[in-house]
Amino acid sequence: MKTYIRHTATALAVLLGIAGLVAVLYAWHLPPFSSEVQTTDNAYVRGYVTLISPQLSGYVTDVPVKDYETVKAGAVLARLDDRIYRQKVEQANATLATQKAALANSVQQENAAKARIGASDAALDSARFAKRRAEENWNRIEELSNKGIATQSDREQSRTTLDQANASVSQAEANLEVSKQDLQTIIVSRDSLRAAVAGAEASVELAKIDLSNTSITAPRDGVVGEVGVKLGQYVAAGTQLMAVVPHDTWVIANFKETQLAYIQPGQKVEVSVDALKHATLTGHVERFSPAAGSEFSVIKPDNATGNFTKVAQRVPVRIAIDEGQELAKHLAPGLSVVVKTVVGE
Repeated sequence: MKTYIRHTATALAVLLGIAGLVAVLYAWHLPPFSSEVQTTDNAYVRGYVTLISPQLSGYVTDVPVKDYETVKAGAVLARLDDRIYRQKVEQANATLATQKAALANSVQQENAAKARIGASDAALDSARFAKRRAEENWNRIEELSNKGIATQSDREQSRTTLDQANASVSQAEANLEVSKQDLQTIIVSRDSLRAAVAGAEASVELAKIDLSNTSITAPRDGVVGEVGVKLGQYVAAGTQLMAVVPHDTWVIANFKETQLAYIQPGQKVEVSVDALKHATLTGHVERFSPAAGSEFSVIKPDNATGNFTKVAQRVPVRIAIDEGQELAKHLAPGLSVVVKTVVGE
């Protein structure tokens, strides 16, 4: 009897050991239980969570949205006091008007300079005619003087008149050159005036951009998260006001490196969502992370020190949810899922 009990206990212990070994082999998908179907529960729904911040500083005058409200792209999420920025636009417009007036005045100055050139040119012609008459008169007086007919006084007066005519021609030529240089100066300074107008126009656009930035809008369709800003609050540029979560979602599944040999881009997968009573959605593998998750951690492991225990690394894999599934609209970033690959598709 004792022998029977001992043999029974031994057999039971062996069976329990075999059962435990089989359980371990099955749990770790080791032969003979290895399979091409790969599963991981280290997977989460991801999405574009956009943090909304102002580009300007000021007091909040309006917050037209509420927590978890659906918004369209361009919808106003908050407004800042815009009185200062409106005045800056008016100030920039006034400066622009001044610069444009200066440019228009330069055009008038150019026309006036051209008119002065015409007057100087006419004065030069008149001086040359006077010089010609003075030369003719001098030639007559000199001839008569040589014959003893003209007096010395007439001779001196005629010579003085000729000298004055020569001086008048020189003066007229100088005046004409000054008028031409004045015109050139006006033309050259025109570029700086045009640059000033362009700078003033840019200032107007910058002031308008600042004014438009007092209205903080949604960058795309989505759902507003918790609204952290309050009416009358003073906010600085970069202050986090709220978040907008678009409807686009996907899954990041962190598979072990030993599983990657059985996973290919485009492969079909099944996604079981915990929050939807483990309902299953279909999707497909989009692409793999360029490195294991440990490479992106802030503090990277240093395997060159101390004792070493080999641990299978995790590699993030992006999973796209197939379109046309009604339950897909209930996916939200951060939800836990279980991903299982489908073999033969």
